[in-house]
Amino acid sequence: MSRPFRFATQTGPFHDASQLRVRAQEIEAFGYEELYSSDHIGMAAGLNSVDPFVALIIAAEATTTLRVGPLVLNNEFHQPALLARTVISVDQMTQGRLVLGMGTGYAQVEHDAIGMRLRAPGPRVTRFGESLQVLRELCDIGSCIFDGDHHQIDISELGIRPVQRRIPFLIGGHGRRVVSLAGQHADIFQFTGLTHAADGTPSGGGFGIEQIRERAAWLTEAAGNRNDVIERSALVQVAAVGAAAHAEAMATERLAHYADVIDDTPFILSGSLEQIIDKIERLRRDLLISHFVVRDAEGFAPVVAALAGK
Repeated sequence: MSRPFRFATQTGPFHDASQLRVRAQEIEAFGYEELYSSDHIGMAAGLNSVDPFVALIIAAEATTTLRVGPLVLNNEFHQPALLARTVISVDQMTQGRLVLGMGTGYAQVEHDAIGMRLRAPGPRVTRFGESLQVLRELCDIGSCIFDGDHHQIDISELGIRPVQRRIPFLIGGHGRRVVSLAGQHADIFQFTGLTHAADGTPSGGGFGIEQIRERAAWLTEAAGNRNDVIERSALVQVAAVGAAAHAEAMATERLAHYADVIDDTPFILSGSLEQIIDKIERLRRDLLISHFVVRDAEGFAPVVAALAGK
């Protein structure tokens, strides 16, 4: 049986408490189930650099059911035991509505901005896996003894417990090792379609449907008997609902670059309301993707309303 559709948004403003309260209430009223922040520092204008957790507490206080989380934390910035303390504290402050989004980190410019070395991809993914294991144990049972390549943890009692029995982990990524780690640890796996240059600059090099199918197979293989409990998600890069919005989007150089994959990729949802609904239903049927994160909450709201409860 298919999972019901769930929709989330990654949109602000996160820098103004009064505006955020109103915004969070609007997002909840549209029918979105989750609001996500981001985890960036020293980046160009346009990317939110507010602490990824602080604003979420305000958003949760202003709403009744809206779940909140970072999408996604740069694991390189965080020590897992200290992060576990923060995560559990935020889960308490939001009455058990936290979703923990995690990624390996990728942007050289961010690390240069704060004088922090960005590990090579191999050690970075190894450290990510170690962090996930430590976080899972501390969040679930409040203790962890771990001796790895990057982390040495000896905590018999963290002294704090989450409201949720299990804080859901959302893991986003594209490479095989990250997908495999998601199979072991994720409650939600997010297809991103993003590949990265040597300096971490992202591009949609993985938007093609065959690449997504390949990663879906990797996830299933790595998950084993966990396969049915992992929700599949897509981080939508472009959402344009309706003739006018679709025409405007198609006229951009960005979408022209992906013209050959638009019909199938989950990362671009553009067209009439009926066309987008049909595509989303196909994605759930063919790839089991039932969770979609968009950035244009208002523009995509008609899709959310049309598929509520389905």
